Amino acid sequence: MTTSVAGTASAEAGPEVRATGGVLLGAVESDVAVFRGIPYSEPPVGGLRFAAPRPAAGWDGVRSALAFGPPVPQTGMLGRGPTAADRADDGWLTVNVWTPATDPAARLPVMVWIYGGGYTVGMSSWSEYDGGRLARDGGVVVVTFNYRLGMEGFAQIDGAPSNRGLLDQVAALEWVRENIGAFGGDPAEVTIFGESAGAGSVAALLAMPRAGGLFRRAIAQSVPGTFFSPSLAAELAAACADELGLRPTAADLAAVDPALLALTGDAVTESMPARADRWGQAGSRSVLFSPVVDGDILPVTPWQALAAGAARDIDLLVGHTRDEHRLFMLLTGLLGQVTPEQAESALRDFAPGGDGARRYRDAYPDAGPDELHELVHADWLFRMPSLHLAQAQVAAGGRAHLYELTWTAPGMGGALGACHGLDVPLVFGNLTDGQPAMLIGESPSPEATGLSARMRTAWTAFATHGDPGWPPYDPDQRRTQIFDVDPIVTTYPEDRSRRIWQDHVFTALSLHDDRP
Repeated sequence: MTTSVAGTASAEAGPEVRATGGVLLGAVESDVAVFRGIPYSEPPVGGLRFAAPRPAAGWDGVRSALAFGPPVPQTGMLGRGPTAADRADDGWLTVNVWTPATDPAARLPVMVWIYGGGYTVGMSSWSEYDGGRLARDGGVVVVTFNYRLGMEGFAQIDGAPSNRGLLDQVAALEWVRENIGAFGGDPAEVTIFGESAGAGSVAALLAMPRAGGLFRRAIAQSVPGTFFSPSLAAELAAACADELGLRPTAADLAAVDPALLALTGDAVTESMPARADRWGQAGSRSVLFSPVVDGDILPVTPWQALAAGAARDIDLLVGHTRDEHRLFMLLTGLLGQVTPEQAESALRDFAPGGDGARRYRDAYPDAGPDELHELVHADWLFRMPSLHLAQAQVAAGGRAHLYELTWTAPGMGGALGACHGLDVPLVFGNLTDGQPAMLIGESPSPEATGLSARMRTAWTAFATHGDPGWPPYDPDQRRTQIFDVDPIVTTYPEDRSRRIWQDHVFTALSLHDDRP
């Protein structure tokens, strides 16, 4: 149910809300109250560089919450990196709230978004993450936030806690618990949702004792299977620090400008495939940062944690797109260009077990090099980790709902299919601004707008009631919601890949020397 916006200020001045830090002045946009750039943690600079987040200090008077906070330090991607003005402001750790009602009595469900970007890029200010439509149409409070990335957030360095980016996420969720009631939200009805690295973060939070009690439901869209052992993470961080002639310690790196430190990863990433003999699958795939299974902040992998019942009481919605790797093939120039030798190398490096390559060729006898290369990468990185997360949850007596997005986006003549990231604009309903236009086109078709409406309805229904509108997954019938022009519920469609991976265990990626 949607309640009209109410605030203590005049309509001309905008709504005001009293949070724990002080009074915030927001704006009303399309019948939704919006508050941007609210600090949830002190800036992690100076003496707090590489430290766990600390609650933000309060303020006197009324604080304007009309503009997004600056993005965290990162490199650019597709021309979307921080601007010079952004780099001049270190108030990175902020939250944004879209709410249909600022009446504390509204007690609306809350959806907290965690952006993706390979744990190296991303910002809550990107237009595709605008929560207005989702909040207005779904009658929910939508929260987005920034968290530390790359060396600042995920490098394993001496003298600093592991997984600082995940600790930022916990701090943001603690801010939600303490403040969201003032924005009309219900702190007991919080759903976290994220895509790609955001989904990996969701999976990690399900496994983290420190996140216990901060959310009731979780949506994981395209869960990556990349989690690191401490030794692998430490060696990758050392390689980055070495680009500056420094040791991978908090003391050495604290004096380095955050923007410069973010750039060190570029050179290391380019050289990673040449060191795959040492760095294993992370090197072959050029994955430089991931959550670290350190035994403390993240005690075990999400699959191990869920199988042991760590999230048995959390409702889980999880799924992936059909063509998860297609976009990456385009970005690397491999789309339509894969040689038999490259396909064989991909099968050797990423197919599970000693006979995984043969099993792929047997399961997909008509697949050429392009398809085999794409399939094994998609399965290793996103499709099978997502499926296995649902299976682990169900095996422990929990409930999970599974989906697959199979709609072929019309952008680029449909060449990208149902690619990685296509679900994000469909879920938020922001189909025309920024990157979504590349996939969906400048003028979304009725099929696109209809599919987006169905996905938004499913996501907000799940956040409200724990039921997205189709039956839970079970190991026998394996019922899966297929999102397409004509949506259906059917047996999980990627059964050939499921069988190839059914005995695989997703463990933390490690150095070759550390493997049994």
